[in-house]
Amino acid sequence: MIKRVAAVILAAAIMVLSVGCAGRTEKNIRFRVVTSFYPLYIMALNITEGVPGVQVDNMAGQQTGCLHDYQLQSKDMKNIEQADVFVINGAGMESFMSKVTSQLPNLKVIDSSKGIELLTDESGEENPHIWVSISNYIRQVSNLEKGLSQADPQNAEAYRKNAQDYLAKLSVLRDQMHRELSHITHRDIITFHEAFPYFAEEFDLNIVSVVNREPDSQPSARELAETIRLIRGSGVKAVFAEPQYPKSAANIVANESGAKVYSLDPAVTGEDSKDAYLNAMEGNLKTLKEALD
Repeated sequence: MIKRVAAVILAAAIMVLSVGCAGRTEKNIRFRVVTSFYPLYIMALNITEGVPGVQVDNMAGQQTGCLHDYQLQSKDMKNIEQADVFVINGAGMESFMSKVTSQLPNLKVIDSSKGIELLTDESGEENPHIWVSISNYIRQVSNLEKGLSQADPQNAEAYRKNAQDYLAKLSVLRDQMHRELSHITHRDIITFHEAFPYFAEEFDLNIVSVVNREPDSQPSARELAETIRLIRGSGVKAVFAEPQYPKSAANIVANESGAKVYSLDPAVTGEDSKDAYLNAMEGNLKTLKEALD
């Protein structure tokens, strides 16, 4: 009796596991897309939606954030090695690409930054945060669709249709943001990461200062004091931190200067949702209207 019960339980367990893995079994996957990090993953989800046999995986995961000094792990290389295409932001964001291409010389790489004019900082270094501008993001989506259509021509029409649908949504939101932000009173802002120059350029905002260019480090006491003096002298109303990083330094600046702290989302982390970028930008629109009107 005991053996029979055990056999029934084992059979049930096998059935559950089989059902749970059915959508991910290798025999059902014909074309595998791996993206370097979150913004590219959301693009790929939209362009490949409903296309049979296509799987999209995100190398860095949903919560990694920007790939500043990202160190490839063995699991990352195994993931990329199994890809039919590897989708990157480009513009220097993936500093590890020389390692990838040297080990996988036949890998098909889609660079979404193709044709996008890059901004440089005062030292001449190019800024890779192109997707934070919704207009650049639209160009990246178009680049990705073209790359996928070339790599997987039998699904080219489906990719084009999906991309057109997504681009239509992005264009509507972009027009809304331009329309509603054209009336804001104050345009001077301070940020805590070098993620927003493209965003500021698009919506005619003036970044007076970037307190902490690298988000994983903390500004010095001198930097904080200089920022506080700058705000007091310039009348800047808003200091923008990011939801991905601690606000401790921003709160110090705000408390000592009288400015308020708000969050701007560069859309580098989030849920496994094809609407994640749209939702992030809608949230940014609401925040900017509240902070700068």
